[in-house]
Amino acid sequence: MATLLSGIRVVEFGQIVAGPFAGMLLADLGADVVKVEDPGSGDRMRLWPPIVRNNRDQGYGANFAALNRNKRSVALDLRNPLQAKTAAELCWAADVVIENFRPGALARHGLGHQAVRGACPRLIYCSISGYGQHGPLAGRGAFDVTIQGASGLMSVTGENNGPPAKCGVPVADMVAALYAVYTICAALEARRRTGEGCYIDCSMFGSLLGIAALQTSGYFATNKAPRRLGTAHAHNAPYQAFHAKDKSFVVAAGTEKLWRQLCEILGVKELAFDPRFDTQEKRVHKQEVLAEILADRFAAEPAAYWIEALDRYGIPCAPINDYGAALAEPQVASLGLINDLALPNGLATRTVKFPVLVDGAPGTVYRRPPEVGEHTQEVVSEWLGEDRQEH
Repeated sequence: MATLLSGIRVVEFGQIVAGPFAGMLLADLGADVVKVEDPGSGDRMRLWPPIVRNNRDQGYGANFAALNRNKRSVALDLRNPLQAKTAAELCWAADVVIENFRPGALARHGLGHQAVRGACPRLIYCSISGYGQHGPLAGRGAFDVTIQGASGLMSVTGENNGPPAKCGVPVADMVAALYAVYTICAALEARRRTGEGCYIDCSMFGSLLGIAALQTSGYFATNKAPRRLGTAHAHNAPYQAFHAKDKSFVVAAGTEKLWRQLCEILGVKELAFDPRFDTQEKRVHKQEVLAEILADRFAAEPAAYWIEALDRYGIPCAPINDYGAALAEPQVASLGLINDLALPNGLATRTVKFPVLVDGAPGTVYRRPPEVGEHTQEVVSEWLGEDRQEH
């Protein structure tokens, strides 16, 4: 799999999550990704805890390592005209540029998409930002949590009668990166046919609206904003978490057949034909009443009992794992998802590899995350055909 994008050169002006994650996805697929960082602290994610320290107190950020494997790092001070020129030359030698600075920030150094693509029309230049490059909110600062709020996601996350909640994973950052990489790969194919690159304007705000198709379509159909439902589903029931005798677990009896089988397992066959619940639409409208009835049945036995019984009938169900339990699932080993990851300070951690199997093969970690500027001279010489020291 690490050869799918071999031969593709990528310059990443990435910081924190969205840009670095997009760059890493391309690197995992075999692209030669060069991360351009400030010679001082580099990507600010390097400073985020937890910091893994060796016995000489040399630290390395575990979060940074998780988003920057398989890359090389070039340190360039973009405020220095000579070094900004080198950055532009690296862009011209590349196939793809990714950046996730605030709109206009790189343009001040002559590295905006108009200047860079103007000199190299074959280049694919992708900007990831909070709200996009144009419009009344384009200049507003953005982090994942603010986009979760602005996009509507937080309004449907949390318990029905409780306050809005942030999704525990930075979905705005991650989804924008996935949209960006998806579009970059399509643009590479289009360039193969036409010889022309393009400019990609990928917003976190638009990306979260893009994945909210069920919520936005519901609003367009009814003119009513969706509400928070906790673990329940706006269009299906029973499809939520229930508390068993010992702990909670999740059930998704999402078809008529599964619903009837669930009633049989619970010893309430008559419920399947109760006129309150005999269609999916009725179960959704009455799901709070239905949940109370089912909760009484589920409370009689431990979660493991119900998971085994439901699984035997093919009814989708699952424990509610924390990440320790999730990573310990035998399925993780079967998919080959975990890889040891060496760090520049001599220590090692582990990482979840690219999770998609290609021809049955999992992703690989072929390069440890870099130190700031570790590959500056190597990349400049290799990409630009020059052996020089930047000042």
